[in-house]
Amino acid sequence: MFQGSMVALVTPMLEDESLDFEALERLVEFHVESGTDAIVSVGTTGESPTLNEAEHCEVIRRTVDLVKGRMPVIAGTGSNATREAIDLSRAAMSAGADACLLVTPYYNKPTQEGLYQHFKKIAESVAIPQILYNVPGRTACDMQPETVERLASISNIVGIKEATGDLERARQILQACGDSLDVYGGDDATCRELMLMGGKGVISVTSNVSPKAMHEMCMAAIAGNAAEALALDTPLAGLHEFLFSEANPIPVKWALAELGLIKPGIRLPLTMLSEKHRKQLHQAMRLAGLVE
Repeated sequence: MFQGSMVALVTPMLEDESLDFEALERLVEFHVESGTDAIVSVGTTGESPTLNEAEHCEVIRRTVDLVKGRMPVIAGTGSNATREAIDLSRAAMSAGADACLLVTPYYNKPTQEGLYQHFKKIAESVAIPQILYNVPGRTACDMQPETVERLASISNIVGIKEATGDLERARQILQACGDSLDVYGGDDATCRELMLMGGKGVISVTSNVSPKAMHEMCMAAIAGNAAEALALDTPLAGLHEFLFSEANPIPVKWALAELGLIKPGIRLPLTMLSEKHRKQLHQAMRLAGLVE
């Protein structure tokens, strides 16, 4: 249903932490012109933990309106409360989103059965395509391949963003679920290999700053052109590494500000990128052809 380079879009903010919808429009046009295959709105990179519910829904609605059907919009609507995830998913569907991205519940540490029941309940409650999102490094909750396989039988659960970076884990899910569930990378450094194994794309941080190259690399990898995909991915390797020198989205927001696409705004408790990491990231941007 969805494939290719799907940008985990930042939520632009001014220095006073207010939302910057003018910059959001600029980013949407940047991605349309660059060939990005889908926008993921208000996920981890979009600072969902520090947006209140009204802001969360407004950013999704505005993104859908700005895209104007030119690419799919996938709305981040996950929560550690099942009822809240249902409410956010309903709002996203009403706003015209094409799908929802639902992170595993964080902090409260559900069992595998609890995870199954959580996602099953959301899928039964909201008739929109849904993509599971497993990122145990952030959530302290790891959804096992056996649970993913159970959920793959639910018709509107269409994919999983597997962000462990563990290619063997991805292989297990691909083999277990076959055509019943699409697998997307959630780790830029390993996504090329995942797509060559049969994954359908990546929900990417790197795509924020280098969307054209990420799109081209994804198309090559999905087509099975390993040499071409490697050649396209190699200049991006520094971005894959140094865009995570501090917690995402700290580095990528700094990089976008350096490119003049957004103002340097981010919400506490996150802060702008430390001085000690800026030189490395700037060098990675230069190697990727983004700056002089």
